[in-house]
Amino acid sequence: MYGAAPGHFSEAVAADMSRRVSVSETVGARVRNYFGLSQAELARYLGVSEGFTGHLESGRRALPFKLGQMLDALARPIPATFPPLDTPPAPADLGPPEPAPLEARLDYCRHHARRLRRALRPLVAQAAYAARWRAALPTLRAALPPDPGGEEPPVHTGPGRWAAFLVWYRWRWLADRPTELPPSLSARYHLLRLQAEALEMEAAALEQLLERPAAGAVSEDTPAA
Repeated sequence: MYGAAPGHFSEAVAADMSRRVSVSETVGARVRNYFGLSQAELARYLGVSEGFTGHLESGRRALPFKLGQMLDALARPIPATFPPLDTPPAPADLGPPEPAPLEARLDYCRHHARRLRRALRPLVAQAAYAARWRAALPTLRAALPPDPGGEEPPVHTGPGRWAAFLVWYRWRWLADRPTELPPSLSARYHLLRLQAEALEMEAAALEQLLERPAAGAVSEDTPAA
């Protein structure tokens, strides 16, 4: 019925016309998988029913000559191997993005990044104060008389006892000075910082996406008419 038809087709189409193969091997399934078509979409292109396309893919029906020609035209551009679907698209694969949703997201990122930066300011200040105390404490302690020790304050009434009490108190007062952010505030600082940096990076990427030359703009290198 089909004469020398297989000789005029790609090997995949000729195989479908000459034998029954598994669904994953049929040229129809390969075309659909490569181009992202449903059986209904491929059936509409071929001018047959969706059920008939399913029979072709399952191997329950032989591939008619005319359909073989149409499938062959679709199958020929398909390379032997191609990147998986989760491969990031090339710039040429993407049309110009609609500005409105990008601008809305950009406003969101800018607003919340500023809010997070404001929340970071007191933590940054506390860390700076702690660094100053850490640097100053050795000098301040060296300027004091020796630490009298003890957990309880000495009696500070009576001749000469007030001076001894002040020495004891100043050592305890210096011991209470912060030399670093406590763990809870350190965790909060890092969480806020990471969130702010992520939003700022996203905002920069959105700004780059939104940068487009104005319509009808003339380059400085373009000679005037």
